[in-house]
Amino acid sequence: MLTAKQHELIRFIQERLEETGISPSFEEMKAALDLKSKSGVHRLISALEERGFIRRLPNRARALEVIRMPEDATPAPRAPSPDVVVRTTSRPSANDTGPEPANDVIEIPLHGRIAAGAPIEALEGQSSLPVPAALLGPGEHYALEVSGDSMIEAGIFDGDFALVKRTDAARDGEIVVALVRGEEATLKYLHKEKGLVRLDPANGSYEAQIYQPNEVQVQGKLAGLLRRYH
Repeated sequence: MLTAKQHELIRFIQERLEETGISPSFEEMKAALDLKSKSGVHRLISALEERGFIRRLPNRARALEVIRMPEDATPAPRAPSPDVVVRTTSRPSANDTGPEPANDVIEIPLHGRIAAGAPIEALEGQSSLPVPAALLGPGEHYALEVSGDSMIEAGIFDGDFALVKRTDAARDGEIVVALVRGEEATLKYLHKEKGLVRLDPANGSYEAQIYQPNEVQVQGKLAGLLRRYH
């Protein structure tokens, strides 16, 4: 037997999958069930997963698949709000494997701005950024808004959002988020030579920045970019 909230959640997930092909975010589930925190959503999802009603899709953060519905669950009629266009899809057949990875959208932390020029402080923030899961691989990711033009020859422009895989290791030639002297962060190509660390721009107007190894800490490497057009 499922609790009322478990019934409500699995019905909400199924309806959202049928309408959009994308499972709802934890924030949307929290709001739909009128819960006070996302931890309540986690507990409900874990309970439904343990009972074999849903499963988490591998390598897709927050992507859920409904395996079966409770026998007494009947979809409740839902009227779309006037400013939302609802795309309906047919029910998946037994041979379908669920939504394609490109349709999955996840939210990653947005940690302020980062310099693509002279280093500036990378601000820790509480906001998040919705990102197509196809842009990200496995691992933990976060986003930073790019400030400056020193990476334009790599296709990275002022105002872009850098999608960063959190790591403290990177190979020569990779674009990394480098924390300089524990205070400032910058987005640059990483090179190590003659016992030093060189952070190279992708703009002929800027010079490389050279530091002692203990002055530079890799905090992640570039995994993708998002750009908004106004």
